[in-house]
Order: sequence, then structure tokens, then C-alpha cells
Amino acid sequence: MFQARRRRSNLQVFLSLMELTYHSAVRKVRQQHGNAFMALAMSIFQAIAFVAGFYIMFEILNTRTMAIRGNFIVYLLTGIYLYLTHIKALGAVMGSEGPASPMMQHGPMNTLVAIMSSALQVLYLQTLALIIILVVVHIVIEPVVIHDWAGAFMMFLLAWFSGVAVGLLLLALKPWIPDVVTVINTVWSRANMVASGKMFVANLMTASMVAMFDWNPLFHIIDQCRGFTFGMNYVPHHSNWQYPVYVCLALVTLGMIGEFYTRKNVSASWNAAR
Repeated sequence: MFQARRRRSNLQVFLSLMELTYHSAVRKVRQQHGNAFMALAMSIFQAIAFVAGFYIMFEILNTRTMAIRGNFIVYLLTGIYLYLTHIKALGAVMGSEGPASPMMQHGPMNTLVAIMSSALQVLYLQTLALIIILVVVHIVIEPVVIHDWAGAFMMFLLAWFSGVAVGLLLLALKPWIPDVVTVINTVWSRANMVASGKMFVANLMTASMVAMFDWNPLFHIIDQCRGFTFGMNYVPHHSNWQYPVYVCLALVTLGMIGEFYTRKNVSASWNAAR
């Protein structure tokens, strides 16, 4: 009935947190589908469907000549897949369990673990799906040549992290204005279909068009990813990767402050009290 508290070192606390996050992330993956392989297959199918849709659109509109010299499917992946990863990370973090969730009644569980596990399950599935897609394209269609693998993968991680940052801020606001947050999430996802720049090359845009999109961190991430991927065939002139890093760190800071404040005030009787 009663348990004596044992003093634990900082390392033991950290390892316990990582173990709890791992098991929670596995639970998140299992929530999508009872079979982990089917959850991965669904992620791959969604990415393939997006790429195929845009490939057909480019062919019908005859705008393929506007793409960068190189593997056209890789060009589509540098835009579509990064957008998809960003939106999935945003949705997963925003939909993670809040402080009033029944899961928080379990002793070791807390909102930080819920947020980290939601973000990591997206990163896990998206990374595996990307590797499988690239391997299939390389073997079946044409060889995949990426100029700077490390830089391109860093942009993939930054696209995921930017989704986590925006999702964390919306998660902190959701208990206060749930309807508004839902609208913001929908508008952000729809607007980034165009504002992310995944359908066109930034270097070919006019200065007035660049001014309309360069506020968006995802626009910079996608453009920089194409620079790392295609090397001398494409050198970004209107973007940098530092700007998204600063924006994401600022959003994470605001999101953590808001989540901490919300966690201290929200309760199961929130709506009844108001």
C-alpha cells in the first residue's frame, strides 16, 4: 500500500524517462494499426499516393520542364514528403494526451512523455517509409543520386521538428480555444499545400512571389533540401536553413511555457467550471 521513495540520480531519472517514452511511442504506433507492418505500409502508401498525384498533375500541365535537372521522383519527394512529414508531426503532437487525459493518472506518465512519444512515432514511421521508397525507386525505376546525404537528411529532420514546434504551440492553446485551434490547424495544412513551395522552384520565382512565401519556415526547408539533394544542379538563392531553426526554437519555447501554464490550470472539470 505504502511505498518508500528512493532517491535516484539524474542519469536514472533520464533513463527511466527514455524507457517510458519508448514504450509510449510503441503504443502510439500500435494505435494506428494492430500490426506494426500495416502501420508502416499505410505511411508508405500515403506518400506514394501523394507523389503519384503530383506526378500526374505535372505531366498533365506539362510543367515537368520547370523541375531541377536530375531524378524527377526525388525532386517530388524533396517537396511532398517533407510537407507530409511536417503535417503529420504537427497533427500527432497537437493530438497527444493532455494533462486531463486518463493516461495521466498513471504514476510515471506525464505530458512531456506523451508529446515526445507522439513526435517520435511519426519520425520512426516517416524515416522507415522514406528509406523503403528510395530503395524501391533506386532498384526499380532509376538510380537515386543525392549530392549531400547528411544535409538532405538534416532538412528532413528539420521539417519534422518544425511540425513538432507548431503542434506544441497549438497543443498549449487547445484547452483554451479548441475550436479556433482546429481552424488554425486546418488553415495551416491547406495553406502549406502552396506556401511551402513544394510545387515550384524558388530560384525561378520573382522577387514579389518570394516575398509572399519566405516567412514560412517550411519554404526554406524544402528549398534547402533541394540544394543539398541536387548539388550543382540547384543552388538556393532565396532561402537558408538557419531561419527555420530559430523559428522552431522560438515556437518550442513558447509552446513549453504555454503547456506548463495550461498543465497547472486545466482539469477534468474544465468545461463545467467555465
